[in-house]
Amino acid sequence: MSEAGLAVSVSVLMHVAWNLIARQQAKEAYPLWWVLLAHLVLLGPWGFYHLWLQTDWTPRFAGLLAISALANVVYFLGLRKAYEHAPVSLVYPLVRSSPLLIAAWGAWLFDQPLPATAWLGIAVSVLGLWWMASGALRSQDRGALPWAGLAMLATSVYSLSDKAATASVPSFAGLVGFISVGYLASWISISVALKRSTGAWMPARRIGVAAWLAGGLCIGLAYALVIHAMRYLPSAEVVSYTNAGIVVATVLSITLFRERLDWRRRLGGALVITGGLAIMAC
Repeated sequence: MSEAGLAVSVSVLMHVAWNLIARQQAKEAYPLWWVLLAHLVLLGPWGFYHLWLQTDWTPRFAGLLAISALANVVYFLGLRKAYEHAPVSLVYPLVRSSPLLIAAWGAWLFDQPLPATAWLGIAVSVLGLWWMASGALRSQDRGALPWAGLAMLATSVYSLSDKAATASVPSFAGLVGFISVGYLASWISISVALKRSTGAWMPARRIGVAAWLAGGLCIGLAYALVIHAMRYLPSAEVVSYTNAGIVVATVLSITLFRERLDWRRRLGGALVITGGLAIMAC
């Protein structure tokens, strides 16, 4: 297996682990707030240290860092607003449809053309995501669509800026520091949003120590591995491959957790996503 393939595979496993942890937590605990904090406490100092010492600090890199951090803030806030209107089963597949947009931006603005098989594979996998999401769409959920679209747009922005930034960040530890800047900005913005909506700077409930530690390690290292894989592959392909995590999570939810609601559509969508990823890999 190539280095990029190994990085994506480990990232997918970590992402699935983080989602399994999150689903066990009470909604009032707002686990994302806690695990972003955990990442900043556990990995932030190490990452910031290497980012500062090892990075080629040019105006271009500083601009890319600012763009990525701002896009992260927009992503998390957009996702939070979308979840206020609709369930995860609708919102998340739509947000994860970003590879098609990333491929378009990359080809148009950054001269990053993709082979025909990659375009076809991405398109097929996105159709699978939309099929999964369509089963959860109800008339009262339509208010989530603009916010999910905003989160998807933000994903495409930070994915492209992250790839461009890898040329200036030579080490994996530096990449951890790079994403920690965005996570810090996102954690602060989420805290402000919580203060405005609940009157408190932190969630009403806490998550367990084990969940805090595991979630904090997974959420940061998983995405640092994604950016590392972007050193070798186009952004659109890497982000598409990470959607294998949705396939794994879907299969686990149907088999292990026995969540049988609309299971045929969800499983069918997962199979279509898998087919798209297989086409890309050819």
